[in-house]
Amino acid sequence: MSDLTRRQLLKLGAAGAGATALAPLANPLGFDLRLAKKRELDFRIAGAKEVHSICPYCAVGCALIAYTKEDASGKAQLLQIEGDPDSPVNEGRLCPKGATAMQLATSSRRVKAPMYRAPGSAKWEEKTWDFMLDKLAQNLKASRDNTFVAQDANGNIVNRTEGVAFAGGAAFSSEEGYFATKMMRTLGVVHLEQQARV
Repeated sequence: MSDLTRRQLLKLGAAGAGATALAPLANPLGFDLRLAKKRELDFRIAGAKEVHSICPYCAVGCALIAYTKEDASGKAQLLQIEGDPDSPVNEGRLCPKGATAMQLATSSRRVKAPMYRAPGSAKWEEKTWDFMLDKLAQNLKASRDNTFVAQDANGNIVNRTEGVAFAGGAAFSSEEGYFATKMMRTLGVVHLEQQARV
Protein backbone atom coordinates (compact mmCIF):
# COMPACT_ATOMS: atom_id res chain seq x y z
CA MET A 1 0.00 0.00 0.00
CA SER A 2 1.39 3.36 -1.00
CA ASP A 3 1.74 6.15 1.52
CA LEU A 4 -0.99 8.80 1.43
CA THR A 5 0.00 12.40 1.49
CA ARG A 6 -1.79 14.78 3.76
CA ARG A 7 -3.51 16.42 0.79
CA GLN A 8 -4.78 13.08 -0.51
CA LEU A 9 -6.13 12.17 2.93
CA LEU A 10 -8.08 15.45 3.11
CA LYS A 11 -9.49 14.89 -0.40
CA LEU A 12 -10.63 11.38 0.52
CA GLY A 13 -12.24 12.67 3.71
CA ALA A 14 -14.11 15.41 1.85
CA ALA A 15 -15.27 12.95 -0.82
CA GLY A 16 -16.53 10.55 1.85
CA ALA A 17 -18.44 13.29 3.67
CA GLY A 18 -20.01 14.46 0.39
CA ALA A 19 -21.06 10.91 -0.52
CA THR A 20 -22.67 10.47 2.88
CA ALA A 21 -24.56 13.75 2.54
CA LEU A 22 -25.82 12.85 -0.95
CA ALA A 23 -26.86 9.30 -0.03
CA PRO A 24 -30.57 10.19 0.30
CA LEU A 25 -30.56 11.21 -3.38
CA ALA A 26 -29.90 7.58 -4.23
CA ASN A 27 -33.49 6.90 -3.17
CA PRO A 28 -35.50 6.54 -6.41
CA LEU A 29 -38.10 8.97 -5.04
CA GLY A 30 -35.47 11.56 -4.03
CA PHE A 31 -35.74 13.14 -0.59
CA ASP A 32 -38.42 11.83 1.70
CA LEU A 33 -40.29 15.05 2.43
CA ARG A 34 -42.42 13.40 5.08
CA LEU A 35 -39.39 13.41 7.38
CA ALA A 36 -38.81 17.11 6.82
CA LYS A 37 -42.44 18.22 7.22
CA LYS A 38 -42.82 20.85 9.90
CA ARG A 39 -45.27 20.24 12.67
CA GLU A 40 -47.85 22.96 12.83
CA LEU A 41 -47.79 24.82 16.12
CA ASP A 42 -50.38 27.02 17.72
CA PHE A 43 -48.13 30.02 18.29
CA ARG A 44 -48.90 32.18 21.28
CA ILE A 45 -48.54 35.35 19.19
CA ALA A 46 -50.64 34.15 16.24
CA GLY A 47 -53.06 36.94 15.36
CA ALA A 48 -51.56 39.31 17.96
CA LYS A 49 -51.18 43.04 17.37
CA GLU A 50 -47.61 44.29 16.95
CA VAL A 51 -46.78 47.46 18.87
CA HIS A 52 -43.40 49.11 18.34
CA SER A 53 -41.69 50.69 21.33
CA ILE A 54 -38.31 51.66 22.79
CA CYS A 55 -36.55 49.91 25.67
CA PRO A 56 -36.87 52.03 28.85
CA TYR A 57 -33.64 50.99 30.54
CA CYS A 58 -30.93 53.20 29.04
CA ALA A 59 -30.42 55.96 26.51
CA VAL A 60 -29.23 53.70 23.67
CA GLY A 61 -32.77 53.49 22.27
CA CYS A 62 -33.06 49.80 21.37
CA ALA A 63 -36.31 49.12 19.53
CA LEU A 64 -38.80 46.60 20.88
CA ILE A 65 -41.83 44.83 19.46
CA ALA A 66 -44.61 44.11 21.94
CA TYR A 67 -47.30 41.58 21.00
CA THR A 68 -50.73 42.19 22.49
CA LYS A 69 -54.05 40.42 22.20
CA GLU A 70 -57.44 41.16 23.68
CA ASP A 71 -58.59 38.72 26.34
CA ALA A 72 -62.19 37.60 26.90
CA SER A 73 -63.04 40.80 28.80
CA GLY A 74 -61.74 43.00 25.95
CA LYS A 75 -58.67 44.14 27.87
CA ALA A 76 -55.32 44.16 26.03
CA GLN A 77 -53.02 41.44 27.31
CA LEU A 78 -49.26 41.61 26.78
CA LEU A 79 -48.03 38.31 25.33
CA GLN A 80 -44.38 38.87 24.46
CA ILE A 81 -41.69 41.52 24.01
CA GLU A 82 -38.68 41.04 21.75
CA GLY A 83 -36.08 43.09 19.90
CA ASP A 84 -37.06 44.69 16.59
CA PRO A 85 -34.91 43.18 13.81
CA ASP A 86 -35.66 46.17 11.54
CA SER A 87 -34.10 48.65 13.97
CA PRO A 88 -30.73 50.09 12.90
CA VAL A 89 -29.88 50.61 16.58
CA ASN A 90 -30.07 47.05 17.93
CA GLU A 91 -30.96 44.94 14.87
CA GLY A 92 -33.22 42.72 17.00
CA ARG A 93 -30.68 42.14 19.76
CA LEU A 94 -31.29 43.07 23.40
CA CYS A 95 -29.01 43.25 26.41
CA PRO A 96 -29.91 41.14 29.48
CA LYS A 97 -31.88 44.04 30.98
CA GLY A 98 -33.77 44.73 27.76
CA ALA A 99 -34.57 41.05 27.35
CA THR A 100 -36.46 41.17 30.65
CA ALA A 101 -38.56 44.21 29.68
CA MET A 102 -41.77 42.18 29.82
CA GLN A 103 -41.33 41.82 33.58
CA LEU A 104 -41.91 45.56 33.93
CA ALA A 105 -45.53 45.02 32.97
CA THR A 106 -46.29 41.46 34.04
CA SER A 107 -44.34 40.86 37.26
CA SER A 108 -46.48 40.04 40.29
CA ARG A 109 -44.00 42.09 42.35
CA ARG A 110 -44.55 45.26 40.33
CA VAL A 111 -45.48 48.26 42.46
CA LYS A 112 -48.42 50.04 40.84
CA ALA A 113 -48.81 53.00 43.20
CA PRO A 114 -46.46 55.15 45.30
CA MET A 115 -45.52 53.41 48.55
CA TYR A 116 -44.55 55.25 51.73
CA ARG A 117 -43.14 53.95 55.01
CA ALA A 118 -43.40 56.50 57.80
CA PRO A 119 -40.42 56.93 60.15
CA GLY A 120 -40.51 54.17 62.79
CA SER A 121 -43.19 52.22 60.93
CA ALA A 122 -42.76 48.57 59.96
CA LYS A 123 -45.18 48.61 57.02
CA TRP A 124 -45.54 50.31 53.66
CA GLU A 125 -48.68 52.25 52.76
CA GLU A 126 -50.10 53.26 49.38
CA LYS A 127 -50.16 57.03 48.92
CA THR A 128 -51.17 59.44 46.18
CA TRP A 129 -48.67 61.06 43.83
CA ASP A 130 -49.53 64.47 45.29
CA PHE A 131 -48.63 63.26 48.79
CA MET A 132 -45.33 61.77 47.57
CA LEU A 133 -44.27 64.84 45.59
CA ASP A 134 -45.09 67.11 48.54
CA LYS A 135 -43.14 64.83 50.89
CA LEU A 136 -40.18 64.76 48.51
CA ALA A 137 -40.17 68.55 48.24
CA GLN A 138 -40.38 68.92 52.04
CA ASN A 139 -37.50 66.50 52.63
CA LEU A 140 -35.35 68.12 49.93
CA LYS A 141 -35.93 71.59 51.42
CA ALA A 142 -35.17 70.36 54.94
CA SER A 143 -31.94 68.68 53.83
CA ARG A 144 -30.88 71.76 51.87
CA ASP A 145 -31.65 74.12 54.77
CA ASN A 146 -29.77 71.96 57.28
CA THR A 147 -26.62 71.58 55.17
CA PHE A 148 -26.44 74.83 53.22
CA VAL A 149 -22.98 76.43 53.12
CA ALA A 150 -22.92 80.10 52.13
CA GLN A 151 -19.16 80.64 52.53
CA ASP A 152 -16.19 78.31 52.68
CA ALA A 153 -13.39 78.46 55.30
CA ASN A 154 -11.58 81.18 53.33
CA GLY A 155 -14.64 83.45 53.19
CA ASN A 156 -15.42 82.74 49.53
CA ILE A 157 -19.12 82.75 48.66
CA VAL A 158 -19.98 79.20 47.54
CA ASN A 159 -23.78 78.86 48.12
CA ARG A 160 -23.82 75.08 48.07
CA THR A 161 -25.50 72.23 49.87
CA GLU A 162 -23.49 69.14 50.75
CA GLY A 163 -26.36 67.13 52.24
CA VAL A 164 -28.04 66.35 48.92
CA ALA A 165 -26.72 64.22 46.07
CA PHE A 166 -28.27 63.56 42.67
CA ALA A 167 -27.82 60.52 40.42
CA GLY A 168 -29.17 60.84 36.87
CA GLY A 169 -30.60 57.84 35.10
CA ALA A 170 -29.13 56.40 31.93
CA ALA A 171 -32.54 56.64 30.28
CA PHE A 172 -32.34 60.44 30.40
CA SER A 173 -32.26 62.16 27.06
CA SER A 174 -29.68 64.91 26.63
CA GLU A 175 -32.34 67.54 27.29
CA GLU A 176 -33.58 65.83 30.47
CA GLY A 177 -30.02 65.49 31.73
CA TYR A 178 -29.31 69.16 31.01
CA PHE A 179 -32.51 70.24 32.78
CA ALA A 180 -31.84 68.02 35.83
CA THR A 181 -28.27 69.32 36.12
CA LYS A 182 -29.40 72.94 35.89
CA MET A 183 -32.09 72.36 38.51
CA MET A 184 -29.67 70.64 40.91
CA ARG A 185 -27.05 73.37 40.41
CA THR A 186 -29.75 75.97 41.14
CA LEU A 187 -30.41 74.24 44.46
CA GLY A 188 -26.68 74.31 45.21
CA VAL A 189 -26.12 70.56 44.84
CA VAL A 190 -22.48 69.76 44.12
CA HIS A 191 -22.58 65.95 44.34
CA LEU A 192 -23.86 65.01 40.87
CA GLU A 193 -23.43 61.59 39.27
CA GLN A 194 -24.75 59.78 36.22
CA GLN A 195 -25.66 56.10 36.01
CA ALA A 196 -24.24 55.73 32.51
CA ARG A 197 -20.80 56.99 33.60
CA VAL A 198 -20.36 54.50 36.45
